Amino acid sequence: MKISVIYSHAARQIREWTLDLEPGSTTLQAIESTGVLEEFSELRLQPLLLGIWGKRVGAGEMLRDNDRVEIYRELRVDPKVARRERFNRQGAKSAGLFAATRPGGKAGY
Repeated sequence: MKISVIYSHAARQIREWTLDLEPGSTTLQAIESTGVLEEFSELRLQPLLLGIWGKRVGAGEMLRDNDRVEIYRELRVDPKVARRERFNRQGAKSAGLFAATRPGGKAGY
């Protein structure tokens, strides 16, 4: 079976491994065969968050041919907080509904 393992240890930095595994292999076996746990030791400090094609799965999930195993990392910033800070930096006049207004129109319309 051909399996891809993906891990992004930092923003816009993605590592990908392509593996040939025996039928009946699990996500944990795929992770261990890449050597990612030795290369990125921070993965050993917390439970692994895994997914196949964007759907969360456990470490014992059986793989099928052409599966893409993804290793997720914890969010460093809450997305709602990041959006609020971005909005504050850009200002109300240049973001969202307030960016384009008709001449003589009310803000947001």
